[in-house]
Amino acid sequence: MIFLEKPDVRFSRCFNDRGDRALTDQHPTRFRLWLVLSWALIVTATVPATTARAQSGVAEGQRLAFDLTKGNCLSCHEIKGGDLPGSIGPALRDIKNKYPDRKDLIAILTDETRRNPQTAMPPFGRNRILTEQEIDAIVDFLQTL
Repeated sequence: MIFLEKPDVRFSRCFNDRGDRALTDQHPTRFRLWLVLSWALIVTATVPATTARAQSGVAEGQRLAFDLTKGNCLSCHEIKGGDLPGSIGPALRDIKNKYPDRKDLIAILTDETRRNPQTAMPPFGRNRILTEQEIDAIVDFLQTL
């Protein structure tokens, strides 16, 4: 496609390989309308997907946090919705206010011994108990508490 700029033409003239003028030069108003509608369609199509992904991330994070073979957070922490909580670690509530930056939670789950060498918290990321995606999902869940 070749673009030719002219000072007196609002849109560039666009020619395809056959020499036909493109929509921008033939109908600038229609092109603007098409552009706005396309943008609106893209935005509205991605918003529900993002919300659905966030909700599935929270559900997956809760599943991992309660899973005895993965996070097993309940063995040490009290978590709303969990059965038989432990008391070694603090109760996990009001997490979003305590840790407004999700990077802090990711660091704690990945390897808390970097910040606190005396911690009883297992280094889930460093020991490859949890993947980065699993840690992200658990953080999504924790931020809802």
